Amino acid sequence: MSLSPINSISFSQVAWDAGKIGPSRYSDMEDQDGKDKGKVRDSSNLTDPDKNQRAVGQSNKDKLTEEERQQVEKLKQREQEVVAHEQAHIAAGGSYVRGGPVYQYQRGPDGKFYIVGGEVSIDASPVPNNPSATIQKMETVIRAALAPAQPSGQDYQVAARAQMELTKAQMELLEKRGKETYSGFNTTRLQQASDYTAISLIA
Repeated sequence: MSLSPINSISFSQVAWDAGKIGPSRYSDMEDQDGKDKGKVRDSSNLTDPDKNQRAVGQSNKDKLTEEERQQVEKLKQREQEVVAHEQAHIAAGGSYVRGGPVYQYQRGPDGKFYIVGGEVSIDASPVPNNPSATIQKMETVIRAALAPAQPSGQDYQVAARAQMELTKAQMELLEKRGKETYSGFNTTRLQQASDYTAISLIA
């Protein structure tokens, strides 16, 4: 998992291995055959593998052992979990989400690529000179971080960082309101003193 700077936090799902299948992170790594280079593809290709991949998968479909079939089923399940996880972040993050999910892929024994990890970035920077807006924003970030059914360790870290910013903004807001109240109190006292002095002089 990777945590980017506070102004652009990423929610990550850890890449995952199913049985004896090759490398879990599909970025600049060789696949289990040691030939193809892995690529991180955007979500638009999620359910539309390329033609070569479909051809390889179809030709290998009937050649799989029982163990390999089980591995494929695990990969399919993992893909569904990861996609649901990242979509939960996006739905809760609203306008603060930056771009779509980025997925990591893994080649299965059937020759197809399956999603095994992913991340979503969200703007978690405080709103300058506006603690009230910062509080509202951090509340949204926290909800987005904890939106999946099973938040990852990275998600909890994001929520914790946002909570720190939220607490800081709350302190700033209390301090600001305290100063305004104190200033108003002094103005009232001065007005009362002026009125009293004027009455005394008239008497």
